[in-house]
Amino acid sequence: MTLMRFDPFRELDRFSEQMIASTRALRTMPMEAYRRGDEFYVNLELPGVDPNDVDLTVERNVVTIRARRRPARQEGDEVIVDERPQGEYTRQLLLGDNLDVGKLHANFDRGVLTLRIPVTESSRPRKVEIAPAGKGPETIEAGSG
Repeated sequence: MTLMRFDPFRELDRFSEQMIASTRALRTMPMEAYRRGDEFYVNLELPGVDPNDVDLTVERNVVTIRARRRPARQEGDEVIVDERPQGEYTRQLLLGDNLDVGKLHANFDRGVLTLRIPVTESSRPRKVEIAPAGKGPETIEAGSG
């Protein structure tokens, strides 16, 4: 037999932690996005999610990620503590017109979904040649006739 003493301040701390944890649960797919050269990378954390339970769709420039996190327990198990968020989660990303969604690649490794999206050819930096004074396109065309 175990004797537990009631501590109202500890209960208040526990209640505060639960409230903070519930606000964290709203962000079920923490994200990191960055550009590396001519590609954008988006990493979404999905710990405890089976890759088969992830659905990724693209419609025009909107990427939708749906993931389902299932409980590890089985029917008949006695639940002692359950603080892991479960259920279906959705996140949508609105991509700019400068990204080529037709060439989007996805990879799932160790609970992280990585999207790799190349920049469109027309949006990539390009070098523009500067013509010397008096040698612009209009001067060349006028003198060639």
